[in-house]
Amino acid sequence: MTQLKMAKDGIISKEIKVVAKDEKVDENWLCKEIANGHIVIPKNIGRDFHPVGIGNKLRTKINANIGTSPDHFDLNEEFEKLKISVAYGSDSVMDLSTGGNLTKIRTSILRQSPVMVGTVPIYQVASDLMKKGKDFSQMNANHLFESIEKQCDEGVDYITVHCGVTQKSVQTLEKNPRLLGVVSRGGSLLLNWMRKNRAENPLYEHYDRLLDIARKYDVTLSLGDGLRPGCLADASDSAQFQELITLGELQKIALENDVQSMIEGPGHIPLNEIEANVRMEKSICNGAPFYVLGPITTDIAPGYDHITSAIGGSIAAYYGADFLCYVTPSEHLCLPNLNDVKKGVIAAKIAARSADIANGIAGIQKEDDQISICRSKLDWNGIYKIAMDPILAKKRRKESEDFSEDVCTMCGKLCAIKISRKNI
Repeated sequence: MTQLKMAKDGIISKEIKVVAKDEKVDENWLCKEIANGHIVIPKNIGRDFHPVGIGNKLRTKINANIGTSPDHFDLNEEFEKLKISVAYGSDSVMDLSTGGNLTKIRTSILRQSPVMVGTVPIYQVASDLMKKGKDFSQMNANHLFESIEKQCDEGVDYITVHCGVTQKSVQTLEKNPRLLGVVSRGGSLLLNWMRKNRAENPLYEHYDRLLDIARKYDVTLSLGDGLRPGCLADASDSAQFQELITLGELQKIALENDVQSMIEGPGHIPLNEIEANVRMEKSICNGAPFYVLGPITTDIAPGYDHITSAIGGSIAAYYGADFLCYVTPSEHLCLPNLNDVKKGVIAAKIAARSADIANGIAGIQKEDDQISICRSKLDWNGIYKIAMDPILAKKRRKESEDFSEDVCTMCGKLCAIKISRKNI
């Protein structure tokens, strides 16, 4: 029985109990929200870890993408990326590996990860074909579904599937050309396959088969945005929204079939269009959890896209996005290294937390108030214990230690806190 089926039957699962306690919400309310498709708890029946909920009125969650490329694959490095992601607060990791032994990489990450793990199964198919010297257009639909079931059987908790890249949405795209075209790897692969085979997307055409697999392992579907805009000029166009309409229809079908699902979103969006994008997803997709990449709010900052995405992510989460996929400084440039992963997670965490504070999530501001009390006392060790990145805080503080034991080099003897104490 899936998490969704239990919720529909009014059964308070152990996962619901854990999430309700963590989020400080009522168990019965949480159960109803899951039953209505507004919240998901991605957790494969074959894995055992501390579950988290994603969705309406819960703390905003973040995901860190890790994984190899055909040009660089080092399993130990991916383990380190996993450790860093979890250490700095990621609620999830996605293995997006495309190079090396993908099965070994994926199953190793699943064994070691203390958080939920997502994948994009079509990458395995593309890799298999590439190793055989074949083009992706030679993919067989059975191969795709066999790969999906294999990964679900291995224990993956949620999968990105680009079911909304349909003949209809592709026609819409072709009638309204973009500046940057299709930037989703999965979306571009399927688009190419559909054109060369003159056929419908098998993930859409055989959606019932996908649901059967997901239901069997209680895997959450992350309905991917294969036509997401990859630059501001393409944001909020007709192809993006045509795909979103299809995803809304598929989310409803998944709900009826006891399969949890969430909706993936853009991408690159100007600041003034973020609210409308979030509200549109919630309306079209029946209040399903919204999983956004960033969004990135300006295209001219390569090397700093952890910042551009944190700006967009905080706005998106404030207006109702539920799950933020981090963006690292290496976005658009290269495969992320360990430091990139750390910066990406922290930036996304800041964005999520900023939105949660503004939205009044229960207990979220407690640590902010605690660190403020420590600052009022010039209690540096207390600050380090609460800081999101205590290592960096200690490192920068050391630049002041030769100057004074209690104040810092920013103000020195003009420390406002010390002056105000004297005047009390």
